[in-house]
Amino acid sequence: METMTTNDSPNSAARSPRILYRQARARDGADQAEVFHHAVMQGAAAHYSVEEREAWAATMPREASVWAARQTLYTTLVATCDGRCVGFLELDVPGAHVHTLYVWPSLARRGIGSTLLLHAERLLLEHGHGRATLDASRMLAESLLRHGWQDLGVEWVTRGGVKLERRRLEKRLSAIET
Repeated sequence: METMTTNDSPNSAARSPRILYRQARARDGADQAEVFHHAVMQGAAAHYSVEEREAWAATMPREASVWAARQTLYTTLVATCDGRCVGFLELDVPGAHVHTLYVWPSLARRGIGSTLLLHAERLLLEHGHGRATLDASRMLAESLLRHGWQDLGVEWVTRGGVKLERRRLEKRLSAIET
């Protein structure tokens, strides 16, 4: 699976970087670690306190081997720019659950996360699932609720002794023609 964004036409090359989507490779682990860390520490700054973000970021080490190992647990899709992972999604296909979705903060709100979700939804449909679930941060929930996801309620998780709010979301899947 390797696809380009629709805004990769020659006229848009000066406006935005060329983003390619594909399945993760072990060498993406280091970039995934950095995307996760920066998305939490910088990207979520308007929605979570420093203490909350530090506790959240501490749940996963900034080590490539840990993230590469997770690729054996989840179907991991990545968005790349110039060969570097700038966003990723971890999908539990049998459980129809999006486990993680992170995008490099300076590239947020450009459709990278939405495109990763579209690819995940297609995979779930191909595996016979009619719905998907996702546990979303405050920041992500706001966007997803505007794009067809339904709110199933608030959940609280404890990370490093700090309580973090997240929302349980669900989306009914339907085939789209591309």
